Amino acid sequence: MLFPWVCLLLGLLGLAAATEDRHTNNWAVLVCASRYWFNYRHMANTLAMYRTIKRLGIPDSNIILMLADDVACNARNVFPATVYANKDRHLDLYGDNVEVDYRGYEVTVENFLRLMTGRLSDNVPPNKRLLSDASSNVFVYLTGHGGNEFLKFQDNEEMSAFDIADAVEQMWEKKRYNKLLFMIDTCQANTMYSQFYSPNVIATGSSELGENSLSHHNDMDIGVAVIDSFTHFVLEYIEPLNKTSRNTLQNLFDTYDYDKIHSTAGVSSHLSTTPPSEILITDFFGGVAGVEVEQPATAPEGDVAIGAGWESSEGAFHRQDSARTFRKIATTETAGLPFTPTSSTPIRGILGAAVLVGAAALAFSHSR
Repeated sequence: MLFPWVCLLLGLLGLAAATEDRHTNNWAVLVCASRYWFNYRHMANTLAMYRTIKRLGIPDSNIILMLADDVACNARNVFPATVYANKDRHLDLYGDNVEVDYRGYEVTVENFLRLMTGRLSDNVPPNKRLLSDASSNVFVYLTGHGGNEFLKFQDNEEMSAFDIADAVEQMWEKKRYNKLLFMIDTCQANTMYSQFYSPNVIATGSSELGENSLSHHNDMDIGVAVIDSFTHFVLEYIEPLNKTSRNTLQNLFDTYDYDKIHSTAGVSSHLSTTPPSEILITDFFGGVAGVEVEQPATAPEGDVAIGAGWESSEGAFHRQDSARTFRKIATTETAGLPFTPTSSTPIRGILGAAVLVGAAALAFSHSR
């Protein structure tokens, strides 16, 4: 009689553990897959997204930026060393503190897939690695030229929808993400996530099968389009938000309007255990904030580095800068102190487990 109750109890405990919120850090992979001057808008798309997520708190150490980077200093640029996403040119996206991790001909299908799956050689530096883990929410943004289930990389090679789907599955199997948001702005963009089959993935794109993704407007002085329509309206919604915003992904998706974007933006959330209406925009576009600081009873001098945020992330890279590997970002001085997530979800799980144990014990006693 005891064995069935033990099995039931273990199953319920596993279910309670599976529902815990493990999200403690955010990462972003931003890719401009095109090159050449006439694709100015794709670089502006990517840099504008880069600026927005940095403003909302994701540090450069947690952003992988892939750019051809051949626009700002192009001989045809009448505003040298600048990139603008608006014809008013009120904000230079190529200003100070832009850290490009993969530049020029480093932006390849192979490098992107290796980055996502962590299949990199030992001599690849930390800034070229996606050091995410099972507690990471990962935002992937792609822009460039595409078609039915493919994305071109620099007019030289293509990545298929099957390639990216299998890469995401490897990420899930290797515990490289908690939740993943995939956003793509290309022609026929929605076909690029049609083959996804991994858990906890939400995908959105700018256009459906057979549709082009259009630019928003031109700058007559620069001479080319400066941003794509889909990215423009996504950023228009996100830009007024701050780090404490309670707006959800569903709020963003509800703003998609064919009359504005001039293409059919799509959303796929069937693989996610959490609906977009319950996921904050800042869960992907912002930095994780809020910690509980406890004074340690004893803190040996040699252990200060551990308390300050050094931890293992991937392979031989055991000690990364604290901004890269902190599970939580503190808003006060916290050097040398241990960090404990403030989420009450694990506590609820423990209480639930205790109730289940009590119920099982009671049932067992009655069975005797």
